Amino acid sequence: MSMGRWDFYDYYPPSRPRAAKGGIRAQSRRGSFGESWWARRWIDVLNGFHIGARLQRGRSYARSGQVLSIDIKKGLISAKVQGSRPSPYQIRIKVKPLAGKAWTRLAESVSSQAVFASKLLAGQMPHEMEEVFRAAGVSLFPERHDDLETHCSCPDWSNPCKHIAAVYYLLGEEFDRDPFLIFTMRGMSRQEFLELLGESAGKEPTDAIAAPPEPLPAAVSLFWTAGALLEDLAGEAPMTPPGAALPRRLGNFPFWRGSQGLLDFLDSVYANASVCAAEALARGDL
Repeated sequence: MSMGRWDFYDYYPPSRPRAAKGGIRAQSRRGSFGESWWARRWIDVLNGFHIGARLQRGRSYARSGQVLSIDIKKGLISAKVQGSRPSPYQIRIKVKPLAGKAWTRLAESVSSQAVFASKLLAGQMPHEMEEVFRAAGVSLFPERHDDLETHCSCPDWSNPCKHIAAVYYLLGEEFDRDPFLIFTMRGMSRQEFLELLGESAGKEPTDAIAAPPEPLPAAVSLFWTAGALLEDLAGEAPMTPPGAALPRRLGNFPFWRGSQGLLDFLDSVYANASVCAAEALARGDL
């Protein structure tokens, strides 16, 4: 049987990565990556570059914790990925930044719609944001593969390789947590964009009108009257194990490295603590 010039590559056994300790693990254990529309849109953009097989191999690397670190800066993403060799591979992904005038136009469009800014500050990317970018003559996500300049120190001749693909997937989950990182990737930090909007995070409107205070009762004697007690005031309250409500409001931990999701783990801790507290209360220990 004759072989073509490049057919011999098919006969090389696939390499297996070395076990990595303390690596970043994808939160999704199966299926698609990311929960929000903008995280899924990032993965859809990558799939549109037709690098499918390498993206699929990158999934297993992302879920098995082979990515050791990821650093996101303006227009540059650096990462380390543990492959089959002793030393981790060095990853560099350069993203074409947007020009300053484009960001100014974007800020003007966003500031004209207060709901856009409020959603961004709440950790949500408005669905209309892609249209806002297009109206400014730019794109929210890279449109062409040439918009991403990638490099990996591994010996794989393909680019992007599975190591870069693993970083792509974990970036999608991180964008899910903080959509402002997409802006950072395109060359604008969160604080700089907020300054362009002419406001800062957590700033309250100065023109808000305070509601008038509720007047006190006219009869002074009524002030000291408690009124009738409710019949079920001292009734038994059902005990429902609380979840990690406050940590969930804060969101996922950046680039989580545990084998179990942090919030899922905290839910079980809160539930166990609630049961122990109820048992201690029943015994009179509290």
